[in-house]
This record gives sequence, structure tokens and C-alpha cells, in this order.
Amino acid sequence: MTRFWKAFAIILFAASTTFAAAEERWQTLPEPAAMPKPDQSGYAPVNGIQMYYAVFGAGDPVLLIHGGLGHADIWASQVATLSQTHKVIVADSRGHGRSTRTEQPYGYDLMASDYLALLDYLKIDRTAVVGWSDGGIIGIDIALHHPERLTRLFAQAANVTTDGVDPGVMTNKTFAAYIDRSGRDYKKMSKTPDQYDAFVAQMSHMWESEPAWTKEQLAKITTPTAIVAGDHDEAIKREHTEYIASAIPGAKLIILPNASHFAMLQAPDEYSQAALDFIDTK
Repeated sequence: MTRFWKAFAIILFAASTTFAAAEERWQTLPEPAAMPKPDQSGYAPVNGIQMYYAVFGAGDPVLLIHGGLGHADIWASQVATLSQTHKVIVADSRGHGRSTRTEQPYGYDLMASDYLALLDYLKIDRTAVVGWSDGGIIGIDIALHHPERLTRLFAQAANVTTDGVDPGVMTNKTFAAYIDRSGRDYKKMSKTPDQYDAFVAQMSHMWESEPAWTKEQLAKITTPTAIVAGDHDEAIKREHTEYIASAIPGAKLIILPNASHFAMLQAPDEYSQAALDFIDTK
């Protein structure tokens, strides 16, 4: 082998090693797929806001609830899969994405009531919920206070007390990239594109004190529940996830391999299948 090719081989090996390290799936933040065309979409007047929603497919309903600072389009891959056999509803939580907000302080009870009002608007009595992060917390709130509206709950990356959040998330690169992307998306989608900082301040005030549910409260949940986490979640402590699963009667613990807080983007097919398997369990 000539000196040139030896040098080239060394460079190629180094590059491939770096590439492989950068390609650890749980460290990435893939862009969402393109959202399929909805069968119905619009704005629902709920609790003083205009809440963007979209509906896809037909069958037993599934409501997908996104996480904090995000928006409904993050669920594009899950919508494409789940809508083949289910009626899938997505929405932007108050102040997120295309939905408006008010000066009313944020709280999970309020956000849960928004989604329940949306279901009323769409004339859906009961639904399964797939919730991610804040969406999972909203799902747990509904299970606690309005179990008659749920068939099943698939709650990923949720916490039930503020000490369930890993403080290391504040310096995590993947999470920082998500916050940066969320800011760019907000400017593109929001009806108040210049108010991202004010919106984040409202959300942060809620995060300082909520949620705050006790083990005794969680023990009263009767909805069939899956508590789900990526095995490399940056934001929620693993022991906290395991605690939630142990506190909710009959809850199933699902750990998604080689995935983080953003598992629905990193492992879309596996995520969708895990949700379907649970939702469709008889």
C-alpha cells in the first residue's frame, strides 16, 4: 500500500469512528417526518383559547399529546402508523405551536381541561392517550381526575414530582438543541411569534412547582397504564420512572432501547409499535 493510501485509510478510519460516535441514536435529534394530510383540522374554541387540532384516519380514537415547548407535528411518524387502524387526534397545547394562550397561569389541570374540551368539541367520549413528557403528565392528570374519558394511557418521559427531573438536563446538548429548535418553530408557527420568551417564562413557572402527586393519589388510578422511557432519557431519572410504574396499580413499565427523551423522533417505528401493542391489548 502506498504512503498516500495508508494516510487515506487512517483518515477514513478516524472519520468513520467519529461518525459512529456521533450516530449514537439516543444522542441525536432527528427532524420530524412530514405530517400526513389530515381528514379534518382547524381551531377549537376551548377555555378562552383557539386550540389547533388535526384528525386522521378512522377507528378507536387515540389522542397524541406532545411535550413542553413542542407542537403536534412532532408526532408525524406516529400519526402515519397509528392512523392506519385508529382515529388519531393531535393538537397544539395552549400557547404551543399554532394555539393561542392567555395570561392565565399554566397548570397541568388547566392543560388537561383544554384537551378534554377539545374531545368534547370533536364529540369523542373516550380515547386512548399517548403522551410524551408534559403530554404524559397531562395524561396522568386526566387518569386521576377524569378516568371515564380514557381507555388506556401510554405515558412516556413523564414525572409526577419535580424532583423526578434530572438536573443534568440543563447542560445536555440534545436537550439544548431541542429548546433551540422549539424557539425557531415557535417563530414560524405561533400567532405571537415575538413572544417566545414570555411563553417560556409562563411554562417555567409551572415547572417549578408541578406536578406534585403523592403515591396515594397515583394508587387510585384505574386506567390501564404504560409508563415508558428511553433507556438514555436526559430529563427524567430512571428510578423516578420505575417509581411511577410501581405506584400505579397494574402499570406496565416499558423501556425503549437506545433512545432518549426524544424516542418518538429517534426510534419512530419502534415507538409506534410499542404504543399500538399497548393500546390494542385486549
